[in-house]
Amino acid sequence: MDDETKTTLKTLGYLSTVGLTMALSIGLGAVIGYYLDRKFGTDPWLFYVFFVFGVIAAFRNLYLMYKRSKDL
Repeated sequence: MDDETKTTLKTLGYLSTVGLTMALSIGLGAVIGYYLDRKFGTDPWLFYVFFVFGVIAAFRNLYLMYKRSKDL
């Protein structure tokens, strides 16, 4: 395999994790918020707060992945 093909495959493999990273960040935030709401009886406030934290974390990860992909 030539260097250009290796670079392309490496970049595609790296960027194929974008959807998984986004879903896990948002899902983890929602699950933590749901659990804390049930534990402290603050339904639905902590769910919303941690859901927003998950969305922020997802877009931060997306930005960092974009910056790293430019270096590949």
